[in-house]
Formats: sequence, C-alpha cells, structure tokens
Amino acid sequence: MILQQILTEKIQKAVQDLFDVTLEKVEFQATRREFEGDITVVIFPLLKLVKSNPVELGNKIGDYLVQNVTEVDRFNVVSGFLNIVISDAYYLNFFNGIKNADNFGFVAPKEDAKAIMVEFASPNTNKPLHLGHVRNILLGSSVAEIIKASGKKVYKTQIINDRGIHICKSMLAWQKFGNGETPETSGLKGDKLVGKYYVEFDKAYKSEISTLMAEGKSEEEAKKQAPMILEAQQMLLDWEAGKPEVVELWKTMNQWVYDGFAVTYKGLGVDFDSYYYESNTYLLGKEVVQFGLEKGIFEKDPDGSVWIDLTEEGLDRKIVLRSDGTAVYMTQDIGTAIQRVKDNPDVGGMVYTVGNEQDYHFKVLFLILKKLGFDWAEDLYHLSYGMVELPSGKMKSREGTVVDADDLIEEMTVTAKAISEELGKLEGYSEEEKAKLYVTIGMGALKYYMLKVDPRKGMMFNPEESVDFAGNTGPFIQYTYARIQSILRKAAFDLSQDVVVEIHEKEKELLKQIEAFPVVIQDAAKNHSPALVANYTYDLVKEYNSFYQTVSILGEEDEMKKIFRVQLSKKVGEVIKSAFGLLGINVPERM
Repeated sequence: MILQQILTEKIQKAVQDLFDVTLEKVEFQATRREFEGDITVVIFPLLKLVKSNPVELGNKIGDYLVQNVTEVDRFNVVSGFLNIVISDAYYLNFFNGIKNADNFGFVAPKEDAKAIMVEFASPNTNKPLHLGHVRNILLGSSVAEIIKASGKKVYKTQIINDRGIHICKSMLAWQKFGNGETPETSGLKGDKLVGKYYVEFDKAYKSEISTLMAEGKSEEEAKKQAPMILEAQQMLLDWEAGKPEVVELWKTMNQWVYDGFAVTYKGLGVDFDSYYYESNTYLLGKEVVQFGLEKGIFEKDPDGSVWIDLTEEGLDRKIVLRSDGTAVYMTQDIGTAIQRVKDNPDVGGMVYTVGNEQDYHFKVLFLILKKLGFDWAEDLYHLSYGMVELPSGKMKSREGTVVDADDLIEEMTVTAKAISEELGKLEGYSEEEKAKLYVTIGMGALKYYMLKVDPRKGMMFNPEESVDFAGNTGPFIQYTYARIQSILRKAAFDLSQDVVVEIHEKEKELLKQIEAFPVVIQDAAKNHSPALVANYTYDLVKEYNSFYQTVSILGEEDEMKKIFRVQLSKKVGEVIKSAFGLLGINVPERM
C-alpha cells in the first residue's frame, strides 16, 4: 500500500474520531521546498464539514497522526496546509520491499479483464509517412504500452486508407510517367516511389489548370475539366467496378507502400496486432443504418438520404447515407468500430489517435455508437493531439515539402553522431558499437522530445535541440542511466541484502520519487498522456544527479551506507529503463 493510501485511511479515521464527520476525499500535494515535510494535506475542504480555523484543524489532525500512525514522525501547519514528515523507517521498509522486484509499478491484467484497442498510424497509401505521422505513431504506441502497464489488455491496430481518389492520382501518374519504374529498378522505398508520383500528378494537374485558364476558363471550371482529374475520377469508378487491370495496379502499388511502411515502423520500433483496410471497411455500417432507422435513431429525408439529428446534444444533423445509397466516412467508422468488437469480443473500449482537426467527427461518432446501444461505446476516447511544426513552418504533402519520416530518423542518427563526437564521449567503442549507440541516442532524442509535450498541445520540433545532452532531453536521461550502470559494474558486493541506515535527505527525496512511479503510470493511462511519464522520468533523473553530486557512493566508508546507495542507484536505473520502455525508448548500458 502506498503512502497516500495509508494516510488517506488514517486521516479519514482521525476526522471521524475527532469531529464525528465523514471525510470522503483527502487532498494531497507535494510539500513546498521552503517548508519541512514529505507530503502535504490540504485542510481547506474540511472547513465545509467542521466549523473551525484551518490552523487549529491542522494541528489537531497532526497531533492525532503522530500519536496513532507509526509512519508519521512529526508535522507543521502553514495556513491551511498540514505538512507531514514521514519516518525513515517507512521509506526503508518500502525500499526493502521493492528493491528486488521486477517490473515495479506495472500491474498485470486480470484474466477476465476487458481489452482496450488503440488505433494509431492509419496512413494513406499514396505517400510516405512524415513528421506528423511520427507524432501520431509515437503517441499511440506509447499510450498502448502505458495502458497495458496500468493493468489492461491492449490491442494495437490501424486503419489503412488504401482507396479513394488520392490513391488513383498516384496510380494514374505512374501509368503516364513511370515507364514501368519499380522500387527495385529505382532504388527507392516503395512508399517513396508512390509518393513521388502523387507529387507528379499535382504538377501535371496544375499545369493543365493553367492551360485551361489561359484559354478563358474560370479557375473552378479548369479544376473540374482538367484531363488529369477526369482520368483519376474514371480510374476510381473502374476500381469500384472491379476492372481487373486497375485492381491489379492498385494491389501492386499498395504492396510497394506496405513494404515501405514496414521499414519505417521497424525504424520507429512499433508494431501492430491487427490491420484494417478501408477497401474492406468502406461498405461496413450500411446495415447498421437500417437497424438505426428501424429503432428511430436515424431519419430518412425525402431525397432518400439518411441523417441523425444531434441538435439536442449541442451538435448538428449528420448525414450517414447519401441519397444514392453510398456510405460516408461516418458510416464507415461506425461499421469498423462494430467489426472490431466482433473480431475481438473482449474489447471493452477504444482509443483513436487522430489529430485535433477531427475533434467534432469523434464527438459525433461516439454519440451515435452510444445511441445504437453498444455498452463499449461508453469507453471510447479520442486521443486528440496538436500539429507538429518545424522552425521552417508548415508542411504540404502534395507539394513534396513534408519532412519524410525515414529522412527524419536518419537525420536524428546523424545529429546524435555529430554531437557525441564533439563531446568526446565514445572512447574505446568499436565502430559497430558506435553506430548502434547513435541510433539509440538519436531515436531516444526524437521520441522523448515528441512525447514530453502534452498531446493536446501543438509543438515545434527542433532536431538539434532534442539531442542536447543537458536539460529535459532523452540523451540527458540516457546518459544518467549509463552512469548508473557504470557504478553497478564497479560495485563488487551483494546488493540483495536488506540494510538499516540513517537516511540522508537526498536519499529520501529519491525514495519519494521512486514511490510515485506506480501512481504516475495509472495517471498517465487515465489521461492518455505519455508526457506524464516523460516528465516524471526527467524529475527522477534530476533528483538522482543531485544525490550523485551531494553524497559519496562507492567512496562511502560506511559499508551499509555504501550498499544502500548502490541499491538505490540500481533501482533508479530500473525505473528509468521501465519508464523509457513505456515511451518506446532504449537505454544504453554505457555512453
């Protein structure tokens, strides 16, 4: 049982015994540095239950705790805040209980636990993955790992947008300008090759628009009448009609893209348990519309189109079936969600990792699924995230000005190499070891920089700043982990024994940080926020470095103190590794 749980029960009993009232919730916060204390109880909420002044209340509860709770050593009251000093014995007992535990802070899922399905990546098959996808992928993958660590079963999935006019644009441009080029003959990754022709289409299309406008057409007329767009539209109709040569080309080019994506996912260190393809799901949901009509959830307009009226819920009327009977994206998403639960009956909720421009879409989707009566619809969550920008500004796919994910991964590795060499940190490394370390540092820098920001906020990504070995960065934390491993290699004594020592102030601060890790995992899972784990890890590392600079570790003359400090260092290293594992980041044994 963690400290807050122990104190909650004891404070509730104190309030009951002292004032004969029931306190439903105890509010804690970290003790401010200028006051003595390890944890602070906020007294103000009690004033609603007990007529008194906050200082008097705090003193009465503090006296009760000192007399009745072995963990409480002493206290002080500042205004409406009760600052509690916890005994060294509590922290020693806590540490001896967890120092040899594997996966400290992680909760194993119960066998009958409902699973959470996390959707992320979900790219289009007409272009390579770019910087925006990278944030999506890293967020979704990390949230999946955090939810798993919190005690849930998790399935990682994606929906691949492999059909539509944008796919036909790349196909048509390849037909016209490709001369049979393939990934093998061009030396390009498949997704980059297909993306190249998406850009080629746009160039040719714009040229045709200019020509038509020079002939006197309006811009709107030119956009509609340009031969390239008309041919692309016809190709889409041919695909939908199952024209063999069009379907064959579509399969071939999509496979090029899937092979390319697989390389990028491997570079990012992510994987999936299942894949859904829009070409298979775009008809899903149509039968659900019929069910919704029968139940009075949907309504049919005179032209035959089907809608749902959500105005009473503060939204608007939303179309779910066009007058010609074709589905819209909303219909498809309804059907896909239902299909996922059919495929995985133990799914009890879903997390959709999608940019914040789709906030409204998901409000509507979740509400419709609730109205249709699916119990799992109560546990749907839109992991809405802000856009990523570069110091140079926004990116545009069709103009070919995006930051390609593969190029970014390579740039991070190159930057890590340059900074590592400049700092002279790699003496005694073989070339192979160096190459591996550059990837570890570069990817650690990229992932940490992306994930330390609250997902809901937009962010500016600066590759060079992210690889700094000082400050709130991945390499700074990796370097501290490597420092700890160096200490452990030099410690030639038994670290499994329990020791009883007088705890130094810096050791106590570290123990408090370690104890918080399980709570951080639960909070991060509840809030779908890897940033909580990232910034916790940074705080832990700052505290460790302060400890490292203040006390002697291997040079300590008192044998028990030396053993304890090495044990403490070892556990800090384990928590860093676990926390970084939740962020998808590797840690180097030496650096």
